[in-house]
Amino acid sequence: MDQALLKDAKQHQKGDYVLVGDIEHGQLGMFDKPLPCFGCGIGWFSFLLGFFCPLLWYYATILYFGNYYRKDPRERAGLAANAIAALIFTIAITITLAVILF
Repeated sequence: MDQALLKDAKQHQKGDYVLVGDIEHGQLGMFDKPLPCFGCGIGWFSFLLGFFCPLLWYYATILYFGNYYRKDPRERAGLAANAIAALIFTIAITITLAVILF
């Protein structure tokens, strides 16, 4: 551990100083920036717009299976929701077409 940072943090214990990054984990500040697409992320944005254009669900599903969420783990839930929505939509369209055509 860096003794200078620990000493500096001990001097400012009254709340006027906030240590932004952890000494041992330098990547904690990596997710401080907001997500793209109005702050909700590509996954949830695609999920909401998918009700108007279901092809976005398939696009986000490809991102999910392509491990896009490794760049930012906050995207994982939204991308997984798109994969589930794409599966349900595919089953619904298949059943609908089977009923209409047969």
